[in-house]
Amino acid sequence: MATVNKSIEVDVPVSVAYNQWTQFETFPQFMNGVEAVEQIDETGLHFSTNVGGVKREYNAQIIEQVPDSLVSWASVDGPRNGGTVSFEPLDAGRTRVNVEIVWEPDGLAEKAGSALGVDSMRVGADLDKFKKFIEAQGHETGAWRGTVSGGDVDDTGETFGSGGLATAEFPPVDPDLAAPAANEGPAEPPQPRAPGL
Repeated sequence: MATVNKSIEVDVPVSVAYNQWTQFETFPQFMNGVEAVEQIDETGLHFSTNVGGVKREYNAQIIEQVPDSLVSWASVDGPRNGGTVSFEPLDAGRTRVNVEIVWEPDGLAEKAGSALGVDSMRVGADLDKFKKFIEAQGHETGAWRGTVSGGDVDDTGETFGSGGLATAEFPPVDPDLAAPAANEGPAEPPQPRAPGL
């Protein structure tokens, strides 16, 4: 297994850097070789990559996610890789982004590239592009503030959509308990349900 550790300081608050990183579908805008990322569900991602002319598709799962602190992932098929991106506030408007990636080079070219530090240079270049991307905007394109532990989502009831605006998620309304429309008069009491319904 090969390991890459890189860091960069960005001139945005920690929440902005973290929120942007949760917008996985924007990765192609600052990650060389990532052609597309599709968010399958809250923890599932599908990657399409093209590195050195080698096209690959694989799925990954978010294993740990703590708002303003870290995002960890692991591939579930395809090329073996995983890692952690952590976020360290330096002051109110600056953040250190630390990346650790562990991956299994496949084939002679990837093994040689890893031995020569090509993977480390690529991650460093991607972090430079992330810095330019987020500093030019000055704000995140969206956010997801949920917590993931061991691959399971801790439903806190708070999510963020495009633009970082908070929206509450509420459970579906039981039609028997719904308030009546203004012209319907008083609501009838809920009817008992059979077990299992």
